[in-house]
Amino acid sequence: MHIGKIKKLVRDRGFGFIDDTDGREIFFHQSSLIDVKFDGLNEDQKVEFEVEKSPKGPRAINIRVIPEAQ
Repeated sequence: MHIGKIKKLVRDRGFGFIDDTDGREIFFHQSSLIDVKFDGLNEDQKVEFEVEKSPKGPRAINIRVIPEAQ
């Protein structure tokens, strides 16, 4: 699993980008979210995810929000 933060959300189109800890910017689609709705995401939110290859480059899948420490 990879760890990163939500960099940008394009709410009207249902996708966004994650800054990976490896320094990559990775595309994701709202259909790849697990246990969270797209409207519930915020920029700078910490997430864990897997990466798959797509025709347009790497894509994040199986995305889960990492709860912040209380």
